[in-house]
Amino acid sequence: MNTKNSSYYKLFRLALIIVVLVLVFIGALMISLCSAIYKKSKLKEVQSVGELYINCITDEYRHTGDGYIVQAERLQEMFMGNYDVRLYIYNENGTCVLTGDSVAVAETAPLSVPMRDFLDDDDYLDLSSDAISQNKPFLIYGSKVYLKQSTMKYVPIYVLAYGSTDDLNLFTLKVIVLYVVFGVIGLALCYLLLKKSVKKHIDFEQHFLQISEKYSKGDFSEKLPTDLPGNLKDISECVNALAANVEKSDDTSKTFIANVSHELRTPITTIGGFVDGILDGTIPKNRQQEYLILVSKEIKRLRMLITSMLNMTKFESGTMRPNFRETNLTDLVIQVVLMFEKRIEDKHLQVEELDSHRLTAVVDADLMQQVIYNLVENAVKFVNDGGTLSFRFDKKDDICIIGIRNTGEGLKDSEIRQVFDRFYKTDSSRGKDTTGLGIGLSISRKIVHLHHGHIVVKSVEGEYTEFQIQIPVDPRDKENKTDLEKKEKQPS
Repeated sequence: MNTKNSSYYKLFRLALIIVVLVLVFIGALMISLCSAIYKKSKLKEVQSVGELYINCITDEYRHTGDGYIVQAERLQEMFMGNYDVRLYIYNENGTCVLTGDSVAVAETAPLSVPMRDFLDDDDYLDLSSDAISQNKPFLIYGSKVYLKQSTMKYVPIYVLAYGSTDDLNLFTLKVIVLYVVFGVIGLALCYLLLKKSVKKHIDFEQHFLQISEKYSKGDFSEKLPTDLPGNLKDISECVNALAANVEKSDDTSKTFIANVSHELRTPITTIGGFVDGILDGTIPKNRQQEYLILVSKEIKRLRMLITSMLNMTKFESGTMRPNFRETNLTDLVIQVVLMFEKRIEDKHLQVEELDSHRLTAVVDADLMQQVIYNLVENAVKFVNDGGTLSFRFDKKDDICIIGIRNTGEGLKDSEIRQVFDRFYKTDSSRGKDTTGLGIGLSISRKIVHLHHGHIVVKSVEGEYTEFQIQIPVDPRDKENKTDLEKKEKQPS
């Protein structure tokens, strides 16, 4: 993937643009503020010089009258020698009577009418280029002064002090240069920090895309690295876990399909062989009844298998609804055990406690038969040759208990924790169960939960394994109670 096409690279570029714009904005604001403060201080200096000069010529006029111009000119030379200020005096008509530079008074432009009008109302203090130069601005302080002797009328004049802007320009230039230097350094640091941070995200994004392409093709051999900062680590761990689950699901699905094919083929082959034997006369008439019974058992087994797969689909979609009715659980267990009669005889098993007292409960008989079938099938499958199958029927505090125990190797602690997982086969490491879908116990637990009960497993490795079904006598009572509690919790 091209780095420039990365979303993180685009964010990196956008972040840099934003940083530059922010630096320019802050720079403009800071330079303007600093220049304004410095300009204000320089204007105050020009104003101070102008006011001092005005006080001096006012006193001089009071003593000498019209002869104050000579003294004003001497004061002007002294002030201009000590301060970087030009001093001008204009009469009430705006004509220059004392110039502040080498230009003759007669050649000096009169004071503009707008400036005179302004000074008639108030003092002037600002930066302008309208007074003595159209090309270079000056810091200007202007005031209208009324000169007076003790016995004469007031004589109005305009006094203007012009300060140079060279210091202001130099100060502004220094501030600009200083800010540009620090701005460039700051921008460089931001670039390096952002680049270092974004590079990890860009590398992760590229790696993520490459691995995603492999995952889309069913190749889960490579995993994302987890030694990453922040959320990248969590994302990597989640994606790796997801890939592992998909890979595991893919493997279990393949195993499931293979097992389903095998499980379906076995009873169908058996049924087909017996029926063909009856039709072509291979099986004598005196034994046809015996083989028809075997065919019936295989059909029941096939029906159980198909029912298991259909029920799994219903459980996954949440459409399973039990049909409760009072059922003799003891008879139900006996019927299921009879379906395994031949396998029990082949393994020379001893069956105990099957003739126990009658235990009844309100259940979905078909679903509960499927649970018992799955548990008995497991017990027969893993019991040791010549071992014992024992059953328990009990009732405690309106809870019916059905126990199915088989002797044998038992289960390990790790197997007990996973035994009810979908597609999990307890003997996968021992290789005893070459058939089976690995969904029987998972379905059984779901069915028992539909009856508001529990299914538990107890095992001692090397001795026995026991599964217990614990269900209420009438699950409908709990359903009604649950519905009532939900209604009470709903706001009125």
